[in-house]
Amino acid sequence: MSKVIAFAGKGGVGKTTVATLVIRYMARKDKGPILAVDADPNSNLGETMGLEVPSTIGDIRETYMKDPQSIPSGMDKINYLETLVEQAIIERPQFDLLVMGRQEGQGCYCMVNNILNNFTDKLSAHYKYMVVDNEAGMEHLSRRTSGKVDMLFMVTDYSLRGLRALRRIHGMLDGLNLKVKQLGIIVSRGPEKLSEAFLKEVEEIGVPIVGVIPDDPALLEYDMEKKSLLDLPDSAPSVQAIEKIMDKNCPE
Repeated sequence: MSKVIAFAGKGGVGKTTVATLVIRYMARKDKGPILAVDADPNSNLGETMGLEVPSTIGDIRETYMKDPQSIPSGMDKINYLETLVEQAIIERPQFDLLVMGRQEGQGCYCMVNNILNNFTDKLSAHYKYMVVDNEAGMEHLSRRTSGKVDMLFMVTDYSLRGLRALRRIHGMLDGLNLKVKQLGIIVSRGPEKLSEAFLKEVEEIGVPIVGVIPDDPALLEYDMEKKSLLDLPDSAPSVQAIEKIMDKNCPE
């Protein structure tokens, strides 16, 4: 079974950027095979990695629900849906990407969701690591049948609002079907010295800060020029910060 590294945090704090930089680190350290999973309905992970996403799990689910009788003859619904998922995987030499996409529309999706969740669990067994960029509610992780997370990075920007979102996420963990082995906070766009008010709020959450990513002009430059963050130079401050974090916190 693969090791699961997951990311959670409210929108706009740099969570997807951090997830992309972690995938960059793992690919360059030859820690593959890696399955990157974009489980945020906003689906920005492919964009930050410079990849076009032709199909998502949400697309597959909606297409099937519109016409459940469209299964080719000789196939059952399980094999049909699993084949569509395999076709949705974006393959690259150092990692593969699977995008979950939009959430359910109206109607009962229980059967198709169970098939898709079971298959993504089976799929993960073929990878050494699964890196998951989550929505704040972590619905995707809670639906996985294994419910196992080896490292959960809770990402915030340098704001008390971001930390309070992490407090709510942390408070949800006990009610979810998750077994989280290790937890850590990553502060994005943070100063060298964090304020006492910020550190006090972190202490109340009860999760350690494992690293701070400084404000890095290269991140804005790459975004504006639509360049993949996977191509950032080793000298970029954000890349160096992620290397320090992952050298200490990557599950083996």
